[in-house]
Amino acid sequence: MLTVIGNLKGGSGKSTVAFNLAVWLAKAHQEPMCFDLDPQSTLSDVAEVRHDEGHQPEIQVFRAADDPAELIKHHKGEVLVDVGAANLWAMRQAVNMADRIVVPVTPSQADVWSTQRFLGIVGEALKDGHAPEIWGFINRADTHSSVRETAETEEALSMLPGLQVQKVRLGQRTAFRRSFSEGLAVFELERAGKAAQEFSRLAELLFPKVKKMQKSKAR
Repeated sequence: MLTVIGNLKGGSGKSTVAFNLAVWLAKAHQEPMCFDLDPQSTLSDVAEVRHDEGHQPEIQVFRAADDPAELIKHHKGEVLVDVGAANLWAMRQAVNMADRIVVPVTPSQADVWSTQRFLGIVGEALKDGHAPEIWGFINRADTHSSVRETAETEEALSMLPGLQVQKVRLGQRTAFRRSFSEGLAVFELERAGKAAQEFSRLAELLFPKVKKMQKSKAR
């Protein structure tokens, strides 16, 4: 399955999500193929940090210069693509190969508007007959129960046509920032931490077959 992690607005946390998903899949022996099609190259940078620190398993990331269509046709496993609208050509290529597009959204009205524009760009880019699932979820959610912006953003997203809003949230937690600086997934940093628990719920939602395989091996 080819999963695109994308959004129009910078700072949505898509590279953090892509990196953590890549490590999660690699630890489940899925050997994911990753593409960094964002000019900022954040996913490539964190994969390099992981390599330099000697963490295993390593994550192989192909850059925007590589041709995804040519490489993917030889890969039978999971494919993750980190893409931003700053590279519209690459984004159009990616969404037209995607089985699913995952859109992390931070809680604010501006991010709702940005997501709406992103969905419009995706719709214009899709060729006739190709219709990947488009999933959205709240990233960097407020962790204080009295703050209503997260719930309000989730409600607003549910009204956007074509977006399947998932009832899973990643909180605004230090572990996700440390994940990048240390080249470790959040569940490697703090296995029992809240960030690890939240991320595991997201990963298992996205890849239920992998979850089932893990549980079978654990018995």
